[in-house]
Amino acid sequence: MRLGIFGGTFNPIHYGHLRSAEEVREAQHLDRVLFVPSATPPHKGRTDLAPAEQRFAMVRRAVAGIPDFRASRIEIDRPGRSYSVDTLAALRRRHRDARLVFIIGLDAFREIATWKEPARLFGLCDVVVTSRPPWADIDLAAAIPVVAREDFRYNRARNELTHASGHRVIFQRISDLAISATGVRRLRRSGRSIRFLVPAAVERYIGRENLYRPRKADR
Repeated sequence: MRLGIFGGTFNPIHYGHLRSAEEVREAQHLDRVLFVPSATPPHKGRTDLAPAEQRFAMVRRAVAGIPDFRASRIEIDRPGRSYSVDTLAALRRRHRDARLVFIIGLDAFREIATWKEPARLFGLCDVVVTSRPPWADIDLAAAIPVVAREDFRYNRARNELTHASGHRVIFQRISDLAISATGVRRLRRSGRSIRFLVPAAVERYIGRENLYRPRKADR
């Protein structure tokens, strides 16, 4: 089985996330994609982060009825900060016969040197780096942390890296849907519509739970 792992805050999940996952699923021949909301993101210090249980509830509603997509509680149920390397190691133990494919956006990949044990992460899974609008080329080799570069062979023609473990780092261009969770929250705070930016079930949940409501200073 080829198992995609798509992590993030999903604050909230939107159609950009879902379309990215779908295009990677198709291109990489994934049997399933797990959407993994983080409980305590190590790089996020925002005050507008919805509680983990509510973000998981939105993810679960967004993927309901989609056969190849699942919502995972693995980081929410694990105490402490939500480090991707710990999640991947746990999934590696849980799915010993699966090929794990970690889906990560370009912005996050450029910061991967600041993550916990990035060199170990590349030995656990394939990594698919997805584009962000506006689309531009990226030198994958230059973005690899210095401590891990000697473990890779670079195929410049395919803009692809092969790790000593046999896992690969692949750059994939996806549809340039200029939707962001920040933009969705901004619209909510200003009292404007978020319809067609998030799934209808997520929109209803946000309204019912009164998430991302206007701050007093915004009124």
